[in-house]
Amino acid sequence: MYSTVNFKKMATIKITQIKSAINYPKRQKDTLKALGLSKLNKTIEKEDSPQVLGMVRAVEHLLKVEKK
Repeated sequence: MYSTVNFKKMATIKITQIKSAINYPKRQKDTLKALGLSKLNKTIEKEDSPQVLGMVRAVEHLLKVEKK
């Protein structure tokens, strides 16, 4: 017998890479890759968690972020 559990849907953020990672440190390039961004103007949606927000903050000069 399974019990039904109501999961709250976390807020999501929309992240778009607007600037190239060329001439930026490898650590910032790795952060973009970890977020799932590889090309300019690529947009992804991620959950609004502290881990994701920390990665976004590290490369915010390369991104456009919108709350959804």
